[in-house]
Amino acid sequence: MRELLISVIIVCSLSSYAQNILISGMDNMKWEKVMPGVWKASFGTSGLDPLAYTNPPKKEAITELGDAPFPFDEKSTFYQLTPERAIIRMPLNPAESIYGLGLEFKGINRRGEVYTLKVDHYGGVKGYTHAPVPFYVSNKGYGVLINTSKRVKIHVGVGNRKDSKRPDPIDRTTGENWDSQPLSDAIEASIQGDGLEVYIFTGNTTLEVVQRYNLYCGGGVLPPKWGLGFWHRMHTKSSSDDIFKEISEFKKYNFPIDVLGLEPGWQSFAYPCSYDWDSTRFPNPKQFVQTLNDDGIKVNLWENPYVAPSSTMFKDISPFTGSHTVWLGEVPDYTIPEAQKVLLNHHQKNHLDIGVSGYKFDEVDGYDKWLWPDHATFPSGNDAVEIRQLYGQMIQKMFGDHLKKQNKRTYSLVRASYIGASSSPFVIYSDHYDHKNYVTALVNSSMSGLLWTPEIRSAKSAEEWVRRFQTVCFSPLMQLNAWASGTKPWSFPEVSDIIRNNIKLRMDLLPYLYTAFYDYEQKGIPPFRAMVLESGFNVTGTLIDGKLDGETNPYEEQIRMEVTDQYMMGPSILVAPIFTGETERKVILPKGNWYDFYTGALVGNGETITIKSKLEQIPLFVKNGGIIPMLSSKEVTDSNKQSLEVRHYGTKENTFQVYNDDGETFNYENGDNTLLELKVTKGKGGELRGESKFINNKNYSYGKVNWLWMSN
Repeated sequence: MRELLISVIIVCSLSSYAQNILISGMDNMKWEKVMPGVWKASFGTSGLDPLAYTNPPKKEAITELGDAPFPFDEKSTFYQLTPERAIIRMPLNPAESIYGLGLEFKGINRRGEVYTLKVDHYGGVKGYTHAPVPFYVSNKGYGVLINTSKRVKIHVGVGNRKDSKRPDPIDRTTGENWDSQPLSDAIEASIQGDGLEVYIFTGNTTLEVVQRYNLYCGGGVLPPKWGLGFWHRMHTKSSSDDIFKEISEFKKYNFPIDVLGLEPGWQSFAYPCSYDWDSTRFPNPKQFVQTLNDDGIKVNLWENPYVAPSSTMFKDISPFTGSHTVWLGEVPDYTIPEAQKVLLNHHQKNHLDIGVSGYKFDEVDGYDKWLWPDHATFPSGNDAVEIRQLYGQMIQKMFGDHLKKQNKRTYSLVRASYIGASSSPFVIYSDHYDHKNYVTALVNSSMSGLLWTPEIRSAKSAEEWVRRFQTVCFSPLMQLNAWASGTKPWSFPEVSDIIRNNIKLRMDLLPYLYTAFYDYEQKGIPPFRAMVLESGFNVTGTLIDGKLDGETNPYEEQIRMEVTDQYMMGPSILVAPIFTGETERKVILPKGNWYDFYTGALVGNGETITIKSKLEQIPLFVKNGGIIPMLSSKEVTDSNKQSLEVRHYGTKENTFQVYNDDGETFNYENGDNTLLELKVTKGKGGELRGESKFINNKNYSYGKVNWLWMSN
């Protein structure tokens, strides 16, 4: 049930560990407080600034979080410059757990591991991933951002300096409790470069630390409403006729479709890309896109960033490309404003002006054999390694800003991201396809300001089809990616009704989910987040003794059991996916009463429960006092005109403010939005009663509010 990881034991108490120590050859870092709970230190010179590709900090929201003290003695933080490397050393308490470091498919606690943070196609190497964010979070109430576009190598409590405080060695043969990785008192990181900039974020809780980091990077993204609907990507060779036929089948089988994704075949040339419509498959692109928009279906286009010689923008972009090609296409240097202008003008004229809603930017991570080499040169003079680390983030920033100038929200896909991605309207995906790893990735993403989709493509059985679909329905982006498989939601007819009902449940939860994303945008709270960010959840991992084995475990390393298969959605719902073949599973509940979402029955309080699986339902649990606003209409129509079914769970009084706006523009930033306060109180006899009132204008009010007392 729980993913098992080889780990090093960290549960010991060493009173001799001192934070204020002298480290030979290293100097103390000098910290400057830049905002409440935010400190910065720098030394030497650095290259491209990743924070330049984020939105400005939300200063008022950071201030509203309050302040929190610097997390340790400043004299225990060190730096060093050698002829080749910039190095930092940060203190580490024996009992600390460390989370973050970007998108990872294995485990959640980074303690006792070494990561090389390289933007790359996931291949199982620690740190080689689509979004290796050099930001880590401690359960002791702080986070550290290494703000660099260089590749960071980070030793998370691994290795002891000879001049640091450390435990006495134990003879392996005669002693007890020998450890293959003796406890270290520091996190050490380095880059190949001449300097570093480092930030520290503090908070009263681990969640508050993540919030402050997200807010410093511009807050979270608020997607358009259509982005939270159902996405379907067509087979790569589909024509406009194929697509219209498929849409008619969606209607025939009574499945919704909000976004239609076109894969490489929409272009006249792909791998590398022309960015021009294929006139054979799409003879009239403008009419095609307009027809879909009139039917309430948005169009999303697949691209990779490498320009084919046949592209109508090739001549204009070529002066701004690097020394090496990818799939024989030229690589634009998007640190140059002129290159950005060429790309955006072409996309505006050929795609956006006719109604395209957004993009899926593929191959911006890539294996080394597919991407430019580290020694490539670019016309800006910027380093090829730094450009690769930031390439996905550059593209997100370009298109996010470009569409915002037109007052249009987008929700798109990207396969590489980096520091400060929380405010970018992009969700990460991967070619990797392990279901359990997908859920782990969703959990880990929340620690680094990332959104992740566990998209479904195909399945080996009807059961797997259902289980994957259920996870997709409870994720940041609900997508069937049939680019190669050609699958449809009804591809397993025996479970079509189950799939339809799960999609409908996701759609009905739009008022709750949209409000969770608003909290992300305003307060930096991830809408989908790891259990370690939930109050009352204290499980950081259980260590199991490792058995000596000359082939599989020659160093008697211990096994860490971690919670990576359940997560929170919004403020009150705990999601516990079922995987194929499971007839039951364990769920670890935080402190406080928790209730079954479907029945309202009490299931436990701060304990581990075992539940039987039901094929038709993904297990959902709601905390005591949880208020869940849902659309009560049976049809999926304009959500602003639908009535609300407001569910309350448990016995606790509570308040929930439902957010709404036009769902398309940025007018909400100027106050054009609606907050409806839902309040549950107890009468003199202890009976629960619900009230609703508007906090601001009624421009985007829902219909009638119907209260449902789930636990009575």
